[in-house]
Amino acid sequence: MPITKKAVYVVALLASIALLASCAAIQNQNAVDMERLLAASGFKMKFAETPEKLAALEGLPQRKLVPQQHEGKVYFYYADADLCKCLYVGSEKSYQKFQNLAARQKMAQDYRWAAQTNMDARMNFGMWGPWGPWGPWY
Repeated sequence: MPITKKAVYVVALLASIALLASCAAIQNQNAVDMERLLAASGFKMKFAETPEKLAALEGLPQRKLVPQQHEGKVYFYYADADLCKCLYVGSEKSYQKFQNLAARQKMAQDYRWAAQTNMDARMNFGMWGPWGPWGPWY
């Protein structure tokens, strides 16, 4: 195999590894953000400190908020066997508070995006003259 083909394969392999690592990092950050919202909403965190609890935790749907009925009441749980090795459990009241906080967080993010878009729209690059073939950042 010529050296150029090997180089292409190595570069493609490294790019694939980098892409997978960045996806995992994004998923972990999303999980951390979710767990912060749950804690702020009143969900209680229980660690899986024994092998039996960890095995039970791994059998639950991971990183999803799931309703569960117990003794006539509805509770919500969120299992994370990978990152924190813990289970978050909350009541309906905690769940409603979670939904409220999540909606406010999304609204704040939307406002930030809109403000950034408006700020970018006000910038008139044409008034600064020609930039050449590379654009304004060279």
